[in-house]
Amino acid sequence: MPWSHAASVADAIATLKAAGYRVLAVEQTLQAQELDSVALDAGARLALVFGNELEGVSDEAVAAADACIVVPQQGSKHSLNVSVCAGVVLWWFAGRHTTHR
Repeated sequence: MPWSHAASVADAIATLKAAGYRVLAVEQTLQAQELDSVALDAGARLALVFGNELEGVSDEAVAAADACIVVPQQGSKHSLNVSVCAGVVLWWFAGRHTTHR
């Protein structure tokens, strides 16, 4: 698996954008779109930013991202374990671009 290091999250996001990625931060913000309302063009390159379970996505990453998305939830809890959240979000986007036979 190829990987790289950046001096800051803003630098990493800038590199992704320069490579043609749409960068979405998965974080609860006032402007966040619900996951099921996000539209992607066919063949779009997508990068997702997830935060840790205590502090979430940093303000720096939220500011640098193209947009924020949130997993819709009902009830009194409004957060998910980051691994569960990543699974839901990745499943959602994978299903949008997979042909089922």
